[in-house]
Amino acid sequence: MGERAIEVKGLRKSYGDVEAVKGIDLHVDQGEVFALLGPNGAGKTTTVEILEGYRSRTAGEVGVLGHDPAKHALDLRRRFGIVLQSTGVDPYLTVRETIEMYSGYYAKPRPADGVIELVGLAEKRDTKVSKLSGGQQRRLDVAIALAGDPALLFLDEPTTGFDPSARRNAWEIVRNLTAIGKTVFLTTHFMDEAQYLANRVAVISKGEIVAEGPPDTLAGRDRMLARIRYRLPAGAPSLPEWGQAPVGDGSYEMRAEDPTKTLHDLTGWALDRRIAFEALDVTRPTLEDVYIELTGGEEGSE
Repeated sequence: MGERAIEVKGLRKSYGDVEAVKGIDLHVDQGEVFALLGPNGAGKTTTVEILEGYRSRTAGEVGVLGHDPAKHALDLRRRFGIVLQSTGVDPYLTVRETIEMYSGYYAKPRPADGVIELVGLAEKRDTKVSKLSGGQQRRLDVAIALAGDPALLFLDEPTTGFDPSARRNAWEIVRNLTAIGKTVFLTTHFMDEAQYLANRVAVISKGEIVAEGPPDTLAGRDRMLARIRYRLPAGAPSLPEWGQAPVGDGSYEMRAEDPTKTLHDLTGWALDRRIAFEALDVTRPTLEDVYIELTGGEEGSE
């Protein structure tokens, strides 16, 4: 396996006549954040559960931290942590007591105080779980997963239900994890989360990996046409025909292969007539745009 934390080749999983995972290949390097994206029913959950050793596979090769999870599940579980979408923690224990309890399950746990510092709960270390906010409880979930000092962490939709501030705080925790050498396997429905955190992403749709690579270049995103949108002020003369189209509220939009030249022509025309565009905006296709195009925007049931 070399420097790879996870390596998957030809993974298949069938339920009767239904093939949920159709021969996928993927790998995760040590120390990186890897995001697996896909709609419900795409095979994402099945794939992750096979990696974690909680579901058997029909065919293919799977290596996680140098072990086959189907054969060495107990050894593996000592070396990775899992943060599920929801967990059950004793509400009457304090943060410190909770971490110390879970640390007791491992031969070589990470010091409890260090874990608490890492997830930003130092000021709440003596607070009961029942008194924590939703975001703080989510941090505690991460702390529990780190109690055994795992090399690999599985994060399942880690910021679902968070407000924007809590999400940003959670992102910084993930960044802290990679700073100390942890590998993170992330599943998320938030494209901005994958964009911010992941070194690489893979998109799974209908049981197949349809794209894989860094978020900025996924499926040729960096080479796609830029979108230029603007609104003319009232009484302005009509623009020359440059391929623009009305998009509502008086705005127009055009696609440009060379946005620098197109903007030069557009703003030059406006300056010559002393016109100021309103709401001028230039954007490249987002990761969400690419994701929707790859998956067809369809949700199913896995």
